[in-house]
Amino acid sequence: MNIELRLQYDGTAYHGWQSQKNGVTVQDTVKDAVRKITGENVTLIGCGRTDAGVHAENYACNFHTSSTVPPEKFPYALNSVLPSDIVCFAARRAPEDFNAVRDAVKKRYVYRILNSEFPDAILCRYAWHYKYPLDTDKMRHAATYFMGEHDFAGFAASGFAVKTTVREIYSLDITKNEAMITIDITGNGFLYNMVRIIAGTLVSVGSGKTPPEEIEDIIKSKDRSRAGITAPPQGLCLKEAYYP
Repeated sequence: MNIELRLQYDGTAYHGWQSQKNGVTVQDTVKDAVRKITGENVTLIGCGRTDAGVHAENYACNFHTSSTVPPEKFPYALNSVLPSDIVCFAARRAPEDFNAVRDAVKKRYVYRILNSEFPDAILCRYAWHYKYPLDTDKMRHAATYFMGEHDFAGFAASGFAVKTTVREIYSLDITKNEAMITIDITGNGFLYNMVRIIAGTLVSVGSGKTPPEEIEDIIKSKDRSRAGITAPPQGLCLKEAYYP
């Protein structure tokens, strides 16, 4: 039986999703919870990597099991043994060939920036505090250059291993509500640190350091040094992975 889970997690205490030799990860924590419920050491497949400190609101993963636990009961069983910063809110029996990472057709991320003079003690785990004024009109202008299909090699951290660095951005919206700026981005996939580097580049534009019109050339250059900094992880949240 192939089970698909949907999870929420606060990534603050974890070294990202993916299992590591050193450091507590979300994948290992959920896998251990499944073992406690089923008695099986399953292979847990996630819809993608999230970095240390990054959060997820609707994260998809799957595993095969011979357990007799009904699929709809897994959230209740898992939540009884999971820590409070990881919640399973849905489960279903998926087709036997369903694979959470391979079958995802697009992903949506949100990056939040608290653009205020002083930080916020409550939001410090969920937004990047940037105290200098940001021009969101310039940021929206710059965002238009990211739309469509491009080679985003210059917007990836070193050390990644992928067949191609070409990705397509379907939407990139920037909104501001009082002091909170939200970058909402959807694409067919993202390179390692790509969303955080795009966020850092948009902040460079909003602060006046990079003209919006330069974004097109920066993308074409495929030169990481020309893009902005990698924005801090706590502002990033995987909103959802989508499937056919």
